[in-house]
Amino acid sequence: MSDFLLIEQHGPVVTITLNAPERRNAISSFSDCDEVEDACRRITRDESVRCVIVTGADPAFCAGGDLKGMRDRTGIMAATSAAEMRENYRRGIQRIPLALWELDVPTIAAINGPAIGAGLDLACMCDMRIASEKAIFAESFVRVGIVPGDGGAWLLPRAVGLAMAAEMSFTGDPLNAEQGLAARLVSRVVPHAELLPAAKELAARVAKNPPQVLRMTKRLLREGQHMSLPSLLELSAAYQAIAQETEDHKEAVNAMLGKRAPVFTGR
Repeated sequence: MSDFLLIEQHGPVVTITLNAPERRNAISSFSDCDEVEDACRRITRDESVRCVIVTGADPAFCAGGDLKGMRDRTGIMAATSAAEMRENYRRGIQRIPLALWELDVPTIAAINGPAIGAGLDLACMCDMRIASEKAIFAESFVRVGIVPGDGGAWLLPRAVGLAMAAEMSFTGDPLNAEQGLAARLVSRVVPHAELLPAAKELAARVAKNPPQVLRMTKRLLREGQHMSLPSLLELSAAYQAIAQETEDHKEAVNAMLGKRAPVFTGR
C-alpha cells in the first residue's frame, strides 16, 4: 500500500482511492503528486487494465489543496518567491492533470463527498462522473484569494459549459449533489452506500469492450477537443484501419452474427 493512494485491481478494473481521510484527501506534498503520476504511468503500460475508478476515503472525495500548508508555506506551498512558487506548481500539482487527463484508459470519478477546489478539478479530469448524495462541489479558489492553479479554468468549462463554470469560479459557491447533476457536472446521483457498486457496474460495462479500441476511442475524444474536423477525420481513419485488423474486431463481428457473448483478448 502506498502512502497517499490505495490501488486495487479486480480483473480489468483498477480502483484508485485517495487514502488520507485525516486531511480529507487534500493534495499536500510533492510525493502525493508523484504517486498519482506513477499510478497513471503504470496503468497506461498495463494492457490488462480497461477502466479506472477514482474515489476518496470517506468522508471526502478531495478537499483540494492544503490550507494549513498555504498558511504556513509548507509542502508544495514552501516558497520564498513568486518564481519559486510558480516552479512548485509546475513540478507539483500540475503534473496530476497532465497524467490523469492523458491516461489511456477510460476513467470514472466516484465522488463520495466534498470535491473542493483542486478536488473538483480532479473529478473533472476523469471521463465520467458519478456522485454520492453526500457530494459537494466547489470551484472555491477565489474564496481563499488564489486562482485555479491546476487547470480548472480549462477543465471545468468543458464539463459544465462556460457560463456555469464562470459562475462557480467567480462566486466560489458550492453545489450540492442534485445541483451538480442539474449542471451536468455528474451523470447521476446515487445513495452513498451504492456509489462504489454503481461505479463498478459502469466500469464493468466499459471494460467488457475491446481494450485497444477503448484506448483509441478515448484518444479520439481527447484529440477532438482541440483538432479541426478534417484532422480528426484523418486520425479516425488511421485508427479505424488499425482496429479493423485486430482479432478483437473479428471476434466482435462473429459474436454479434452468432448471437453470443464475445471474448476479447486485446489482440
